[in-house]
Amino acid sequence: MRKFDTKIQHLKYKVLREVARQAWNDTLYDNLLDIPKLIVPGNVPTMRCCVYKERAIVSERVKLAMGGNKENPNVIEVIDIACDECPVGGYEVTNACRGCLAHRCEDVCRFGAITFDSDHAAHIDKSKCKECGQCAKVCPYTAIVSRKRPCQNACKIKAISMNENKAATIDNDKCISCGACVYQCPFGAIMDKSFMLNAVDLLKKSSEGKNYKLYAVVAPSISSQFTYAKLGQVITGIKELGFHTVVEAALGADMVALAESKELAEKGFLTSSCCPAFVEYIHKSFPELEPFVSHNLSPMAAIAKYIKETDENAKVIFIGPCTAKKAEVQKESVKPYVDAALTFEELQALFDSRDIDITSLEQGVLDNASYFGRIFARCGGLSDAVAEGLKEQGLDNFELKSCSCDGIEACRTALIKKSKNLLDANFIEGMACSGGCIGGAGCLTHGAKSKADVDKYGNEAMEKNISDAVAVLK
Repeated sequence: MRKFDTKIQHLKYKVLREVARQAWNDTLYDNLLDIPKLIVPGNVPTMRCCVYKERAIVSERVKLAMGGNKENPNVIEVIDIACDECPVGGYEVTNACRGCLAHRCEDVCRFGAITFDSDHAAHIDKSKCKECGQCAKVCPYTAIVSRKRPCQNACKIKAISMNENKAATIDNDKCISCGACVYQCPFGAIMDKSFMLNAVDLLKKSSEGKNYKLYAVVAPSISSQFTYAKLGQVITGIKELGFHTVVEAALGADMVALAESKELAEKGFLTSSCCPAFVEYIHKSFPELEPFVSHNLSPMAAIAKYIKETDENAKVIFIGPCTAKKAEVQKESVKPYVDAALTFEELQALFDSRDIDITSLEQGVLDNASYFGRIFARCGGLSDAVAEGLKEQGLDNFELKSCSCDGIEACRTALIKKSKNLLDANFIEGMACSGGCIGGAGCLTHGAKSKADVDKYGNEAMEKNISDAVAVLK
């Protein structure tokens, strides 16, 4: 039984599956208007006020499943007509207010926004309130709460605001494409664009005998996904789709661990280059720290580059948990090596669009990376790998002081400290998603169990050190 964390994910999956199914059959554009009726059959609404609005929203989901707005460079988009149900009140006084005599909320407010009625209950003047939250902190009854939208709460870099129609809008100058808002929006009004049609096109042409081999590069966090089947069955399923072979992005992580540890020893301070959302955050919010970003490609790009340099007829599709990878593959430094990026959600949709029941398949083998390459998927894994890389290259006289940042808020804290010369660390491992890649917005499942699954997957690697894993590439 396949698992999705939310009904929103399941709805998104159904749209992706149907778009892929039609694309395989070359009937997508002929049946485009029928897809909303397939997803929302009958005349009784199940999610919205009327079935016609439900279908209109599904139509917008279909557009995003087909690549979204080509004029918008961001891979994250808002479906305006789906974004209309959340309160936008900011800080409000609830009926838990007891009309106490202390009036701490009034004393702490520097803007004169707190007043009291005849019953001594507090009220907030929205025209004066600056959303500082000090009143909420001091209220002994926790009677003052913030009514921020889930997407705004999820976006820790403040890239989301409300437009004149009270719909969410994304500031592309701030957004790092991490997808936190995508996962947290309870109405599915924010989605990542899908480039699944590009992948289907590559798969179809490959099966038609075009002169190239199609490689799937899978992220190590795949070990915590598809919990209803065995990992080996997932690998076989990927090949059933038409891929020539499946390669671990973790092998690219091994390559990066050696190169990044050497670069760190040479430069004395470094921030990691593996998480594209973290790198983009530095670019947009801490440009003065850009010189410290590792010059190495991400594990995805590193192994894809190796594949294409080794096989001139190769095409590469990355499969992982990350929406920011969809933005990374559009960068000029990565575009030559990776032809498309898919999430695990999209891989599930591809399986079902071809009626592939992976639980019925034999187990394939995926074993071409080390323990250290595989644990890149969780926070702290990269730092462990860099420490190992220093040791294996005889650079362990360099004292590693790593700062592993679990989520973008922790990244922000570390970067602020570094910018003020207050950070007692010489290596910042930045992971924009909580828990690391295992918390990516494109995961089927999220949770603490994922970390244990990744560590178990790492321990199953035949190669226990990085150098042995990378040696096969020479």
